[in-house]
Amino acid sequence: MSDALVIGAGPAGLMAAGELARAGLSVTVAEAKPSPARKFLMAGKSGLNLTKDEPFETFLNAFGSAAHTLRPMLSEFGPDEVKDWAEGLGQEVFTGSSGRVFPKAMKASPLLRSWLNQLGDLGVALRTRWRWMGGDDFDTPEGIVTLAPKVTVLACGGSSWSRLGSDGAWTGQFETDDLAPFKPANMGFVVGWSDHMARHFGSPVKNVLLKAGDTQVKGEFVISTRGVEGGGIYAVSAALREGAPLVLDLLPDLSVGQIRDRLAKRRVKESLSNALRKYLRLDPVKQALVMEFARPLPDDITPLLKAMPVRHQGPRPIDEAISTAGGLRFNALDEGLMLRDRPGWFACGEMLDWEAPTGGYLLTGCLATGRWAGRHAARWVQK
Repeated sequence: MSDALVIGAGPAGLMAAGELARAGLSVTVAEAKPSPARKFLMAGKSGLNLTKDEPFETFLNAFGSAAHTLRPMLSEFGPDEVKDWAEGLGQEVFTGSSGRVFPKAMKASPLLRSWLNQLGDLGVALRTRWRWMGGDDFDTPEGIVTLAPKVTVLACGGSSWSRLGSDGAWTGQFETDDLAPFKPANMGFVVGWSDHMARHFGSPVKNVLLKAGDTQVKGEFVISTRGVEGGGIYAVSAALREGAPLVLDLLPDLSVGQIRDRLAKRRVKESLSNALRKYLRLDPVKQALVMEFARPLPDDITPLLKAMPVRHQGPRPIDEAISTAGGLRFNALDEGLMLRDRPGWFACGEMLDWEAPTGGYLLTGCLATGRWAGRHAARWVQK
């Protein structure tokens, strides 16, 4: 028997479990997969981006329409607190030139091991291969198990990367009105490339300004066999998903006048590709993009270099997305993230209806909402 039950052993669930245990409650964490935090570990394979070191209001704005709701949670556990938390687990962190914060180990496994050891020392019991069936029932290797906790925190994840545990199956336990439909977030977009682009598959496109609707970001992305992906694309993916066109400024550090002045040096018989390389130092992958999207080439190519439309066929499938938008609506929850129609049941993490770009925002949001739900769940029991 446990005082508190947490369903889901991702970052949000583990954070909630720690808060409940520190409040003096006995805690069980039930995880459907054979091991905890699988998506967290996958994210850490390429360098675990913990948070973003920037002014709080700038950081908060990355959460879009959910920023107002998440403000109190992120105010209590924002970028500075995430850094302190990681270092408290024995993981030194550093801040890159972009403001992104990483553990010096550049992977998730050492941090997770330390975190799980800490939770174990607090008495948290982790049960793997326990799949939630609704209510207090779980399908386990030992058969159906029914628990009777005083409080439950749901941290079931979104609906992407289902093989790692976020399959969205939990939505069957809720009324449709309480749920916003899942949509892909932080995903790539499909482009039907011409044959000449094949040699550039896997190449990064660096130092570009990506624009989609009111959103714009300076960064980079990758040309893949299936389209475009990477940090710059993810940062504008929400606007692209909602129908905004994708436009690239291939030379964000040069003005229109400067580009025209440089191209004016082009000789009469000099090819455009040679001129782009020689006078604008446009690398081969950017030249290829010009040939892909700017044909037929106009006499004055400068405006297209500053605002080149990228034709795509929409987002990659939701299960390939890094995260999802949609989920449990905030109006189904009170200010402490407790379900209004289920006293003693709280929810947190990516199963809630919010989204944020990669770059540290997504993970910080999961940690902050997990901490908030865990603290309020503990207070609810104590009352």
